[in-house]
Amino acid sequence: MGLKISLAQMNFLVGDVAGNTQKVIEIAAQARDEQQAHAVLFPELALTGYPPEDLLLRPELGRRVERALRLLCDQLTGIDVIVGYPIHRDGVLYNAAGVIRDGRVIAEYHKALLPNYSVFDEKRYFESGGEPCVLQINGVPVGITICEDIWYKTPAARAAEQGAKVLLNLNASPFHRGKAPEREQLLQKRALETDLSIVYLNLVGGQDELVFDGGSFVVASDGRLTQRLPYFTESLGLVEIQTGEGRFQPVPAEISAEQGEEAGIYSALVLGVRDYVLKNGFKGAVLGLSGGIDSALTLAIAVDALGADQVEVVMMPSRYTAEMSNLDAQEEAKRLGVSYRTIPIEPAFNAFLGMLQGEFAGTAVDATEENIQARCRGIILMAISNKKGKILLTTGNKSEMSVGYATLYGDMAGGFAPIKDVPKMLVYRLAEYRNRKSEVIPHRAITREPSAELAPNQKDSDSLPPYPLLDEILQRYVESDQGVDEIVAAGFDRELVKRITRLVDRNEYKRRQAPPGVKITQRAFGRDRRYPLTSGF
Repeated sequence: MGLKISLAQMNFLVGDVAGNTQKVIEIAAQARDEQQAHAVLFPELALTGYPPEDLLLRPELGRRVERALRLLCDQLTGIDVIVGYPIHRDGVLYNAAGVIRDGRVIAEYHKALLPNYSVFDEKRYFESGGEPCVLQINGVPVGITICEDIWYKTPAARAAEQGAKVLLNLNASPFHRGKAPEREQLLQKRALETDLSIVYLNLVGGQDELVFDGGSFVVASDGRLTQRLPYFTESLGLVEIQTGEGRFQPVPAEISAEQGEEAGIYSALVLGVRDYVLKNGFKGAVLGLSGGIDSALTLAIAVDALGADQVEVVMMPSRYTAEMSNLDAQEEAKRLGVSYRTIPIEPAFNAFLGMLQGEFAGTAVDATEENIQARCRGIILMAISNKKGKILLTTGNKSEMSVGYATLYGDMAGGFAPIKDVPKMLVYRLAEYRNRKSEVIPHRAITREPSAELAPNQKDSDSLPPYPLLDEILQRYVESDQGVDEIVAAGFDRELVKRITRLVDRNEYKRRQAPPGVKITQRAFGRDRRYPLTSGF
């Protein structure tokens, strides 16, 4: 006797209850017919997609979920289906996992621990459950928990107390740097504490700023990792639980390779761009290509996400654009096989200067004229986006967005910002990582000194400290919440730290108007770090 459980690491679309339900039906049939599984496990809130956010407040969503459950009960036979969904019970909304068998929901678990930090806001919508759910599947006592429950000992321990020998944990756990090994170490600890074998099934796919990285895995009760599904791709795995002499242990199976930091982040960016563009129905993507490192990396990500035939670039030189910038931009476009064209901004720039000549009379040239150039480019790119139905990808990185080194309605104009959560020094690492596959980013774009090229002989270092220094200060202030005194005590110049932290604080208004982008750090602007625009702190 034993138990075979299919692991449906799938990509669902938030709000598409009918489409998600049909996918569950098709995958369950595949698990039953091709894998001869006794049960199939789906991710947290699979029927609605995760996170459904304020869709949960709409009564119609609840009615659609109820219809979906009835359809699943009618359609699914010959296999137990464990699937996540939101459900009202006695007037209370729960984050639930139901077990469908022989035309009915035979058991239902309600998530006990509701995360309300970082990107999570579950207490806004759900009430805590917590009664353990343990049932027999093909003679094996199985417990069910959902996502956050496994990060604490009590829910797993209560399932073990009720007789569970195997724990199934449904997840929608988003990616950030270092998250995958953290999960596995935690689950190994939980298995040893409870003497349970644990199956960790994770969602995969992009949803707005979030990326779910899959990487579902299994640990035996002695803490051994016995199986891992691939990262960042849909997969229907199969875990076999072997029984005998009162023991219930997973049979060792394929352990997909771990990803290095750059590989994992790059994969997250590609998946995030692909799903945002395709799930929102765009016909492709367009971006401005400057010859610099940020636009070069963004273009490589876009092509890897969508294909070269779905991406086009525009080079928009000004009187300050260096010839090597034009050459490097053309070279990258050619290497990646994308459509490209050149539209100089000089006519538009001169027209605006002429229109504003009276307003600017008696004033010195300053950042205003620089911003006009960036906004000329924004107008051109948005016009192409509107006309062709292609999303405009912006190319700013996290270091720039932190200190406001970007122009509203200029280089910040667009629909999605792939690298907005990627610090500048990580941009360089990712470019070098991508070039190890094939050298698509010209070497000079990586090694040259960065410049916005909006003024004569301009360099980023004219306005900002060197990026290695800037990124270290930003990491401490933005991600670790260290104050000025703490950062100075770590060896940084006080006046520099004060200047950088002031820039971060006063540019919150810009970040609020920036397009969404892929979250890859533990403290992304927007979902994670939400500061007031007006503050005397």
